Amino acid sequence: MLNRQQQFGKKSERLAAEYLKLNGYRILETNYRTRQGEIDIIAREKGTIVFVEVKARSSRSFGNPKGAVTPAKQRKISMAALEYLKQSGQTGASARFDVVAIDTAAGTTDIEVVKNAFSLAYG
Repeated sequence: MLNRQQQFGKKSERLAAEYLKLNGYRILETNYRTRQGEIDIIAREKGTIVFVEVKARSSRSFGNPKGAVTPAKQRKISMAALEYLKQSGQTGASARFDVVAIDTAAGTTDIEVVKNAFSLAYG
């Protein structure tokens, strides 16, 4: 059974996927896991594979969700993305990293997609 924080995270990921679909993304995978890390959503937009990290906040205690993807998290997502591209035979494909920031702190739900939020990070 998921705790309240985990339920909020899963709900936010579903909300992000629906929002992306409404904005022209085609969802390929959700919660893609490798030994290197997890990618919340893998999608395709206009011929580009998009690796999406979802960050949601219900209060401002931990800051803005847009700034929550640390360099360490970027490396984990990057390594998982490289594994996905290798496993799916798409190593030459155009790809990018987006962040979907969901903020419900003000009692409303604000969703923002930050395209090209970070570059491939490894090492």
